[in-house]
Amino acid sequence: MRENRHSAKAAKNDEFYTQYSDIQKELNAYLEFNPDTFKDKVVLLPCDDPEWSNFTRFFAQNFETLGLKKLISTSYAGASKIVQFQKLSLLEKNSPQFDENKTNTHGKIFTLEKDINSSGKVDINDLEWSYLECDGDFRSDEVKALRDESDIIITNPPFSLFREFLAWIVEAEKQFLIIGNINCITYKEVFPLIKANKVWLGNGMGRWISGFIVPPEYSLYGTEARVEDGQRIVSTNNCLWLTNLDHGRRHQPLELMTMADNIKYSRHKSVKGNEYKKYDNFDAIDIPFTDSIPSDYDGIMGVPITFLDKYNPEQFEIIGCSYDYGRPVGWDKSINMSVKIGGRGVYKRLLIQKRR
Repeated sequence: MRENRHSAKAAKNDEFYTQYSDIQKELNAYLEFNPDTFKDKVVLLPCDDPEWSNFTRFFAQNFETLGLKKLISTSYAGASKIVQFQKLSLLEKNSPQFDENKTNTHGKIFTLEKDINSSGKVDINDLEWSYLECDGDFRSDEVKALRDESDIIITNPPFSLFREFLAWIVEAEKQFLIIGNINCITYKEVFPLIKANKVWLGNGMGRWISGFIVPPEYSLYGTEARVEDGQRIVSTNNCLWLTNLDHGRRHQPLELMTMADNIKYSRHKSVKGNEYKKYDNFDAIDIPFTDSIPSDYDGIMGVPITFLDKYNPEQFEIIGCSYDYGRPVGWDKSINMSVKIGGRGVYKRLLIQKRR
């Protein structure tokens, strides 16, 4: 599954569609924390195919419940894609606006903001659409203008363009919720935002995201690959939601044991009965598992990147990571940030300290 994802990135095959159940599950976390998260907001769903997207379906069906001001969804032209997934829909083909010369070369925009069919409610049946002047690329001036109009941007962006897409959002200082690979946490374009508490993980990662819908061209590998209701689904188990929308989970403190109790009672063989190891490079101890963080240690600790799934900014401070661009403030440049223990390299680590 991981190879599929990496192959998609290398080949710029970005047709991984998010399941409705995963979108609903994630969005509910923000609404439980703040029911007015989307009230009177303009929500933009770029990098979407509105006729096939579960993001569009979720927000259109829940337009009034969420209290949205406006929903905008844009698609990328079929001719501009390497993998041809969706087919021409009846909605487009039967519309008076259908243009055979544009259907494959122009992106489309769908908007929802009023009850156009006089049903007494605003829902998915009130979506209006037209062709974009461009192919729907998020970097185009046309889609940038839609970005600037919006308050919140939500999507599963192209995997091969994740860094560029996030920069596109940050540049406009918008709120957002997007899907990315777990390793994006340590990207030099992402980590400084996390460290500054400007960006954080959403409510779920890994297996929380139950799988992605993929085109017929993708092979179904792994025990969790499946076909449901005619849709081909792969479970990568290596993805996360990245956001700057607040939710309750990030304010829940970790329940931790003391260092002595971890050594005595830990369920992890590498921790139980063993002293915590120090890095060769600098004065910090290695924490191989998030639940092994000692509650009574005030020094610097190196933790797995998956720690961010449990990170409470009121409980801990992130001071750096095991990359040169993650060098803590004031540390000498001669210090090698690639952490080692006994001369052996240790996988990516975040450097944290308990809040005082």
